[in-house]
Amino acid sequence: MCPGYIATDLNNNLGTQHPSQGAQVVVRAATLPADGPSGGFFDVNGPAGW
Repeated sequence: MCPGYIATDLNNNLGTQHPSQGAQVVVRAATLPADGPSGGFFDVNGPAGW
């Protein structure tokens, strides 16, 4: 999963998204049911192409 370009101290807060937006992606991935999607790439919009 990729939370996106998040504004953090690591990038001098130059990211284009607030940390709460990145957290949404992480929480969604962490709370997937056991039969949820796996083995793919996911971002804020869902499945992402590789």
